[in-house]
Amino acid sequence: MRSGAAIVQVALGVQDQAENAAIARGLKRQDAELIDHLIDLYQHRLMRYLLFLTGKRDVAEDLFQETWMRVLVRGAQYNGKARFDTWLFTIARNLVIDLSRKRTMSSLDEMSEGDDERPFEIAISDPSPLEHFQSRENSAEVGEVLLTLDSTYREVLVLRFYEELSLEEIAGVTRAPLSTVKSRLYRGLAALKPEMEKIRALRSAVEAI
Repeated sequence: MRSGAAIVQVALGVQDQAENAAIARGLKRQDAELIDHLIDLYQHRLMRYLLFLTGKRDVAEDLFQETWMRVLVRGAQYNGKARFDTWLFTIARNLVIDLSRKRTMSSLDEMSEGDDERPFEIAISDPSPLEHFQSRENSAEVGEVLLTLDSTYREVLVLRFYEELSLEEIAGVTRAPLSTVKSRLYRGLAALKPEMEKIRALRSAVEAI
């Protein structure tokens, strides 16, 4: 006999599948109202993801618009078997990679180089598990430290702790083996911890003055 938690989990899974199927049907018929709803629902998460990947607001904004154009034009390709957000992030990631190739960049990190007239800010709505891990006061510092990490580690951390994707879903988005995703997550957290400790120590020293 299933426990109450197991029953709830199954019910949530069925609900998610029904929602994904409804989105797939709507995208196939290019339902404008559905597109508007999806943009309203995912705009902050998508922009945050693109900002973390590129490090430049103007680039992220251009890719943001292009991502939704791809959703509109290629919506029929979404079959509803996976979560919509994982499909959305996959499209965005592919666009970042395409842009990096056009600019003959050796890595995603190089997109952060150069001047930007507007200040860089990470678009954050609700607190994420990563923010709770470091504390609310440090959420801005977490974003700054993430930008200093290698792009492969940064992306996995953002997808896992900000977007709350499962490791299997991250593997799907990044097209990397599950073992590689786990390794990048472990190494990313290992690199993040000492940097956060440096910031905390510096803040304590300033407050003690």
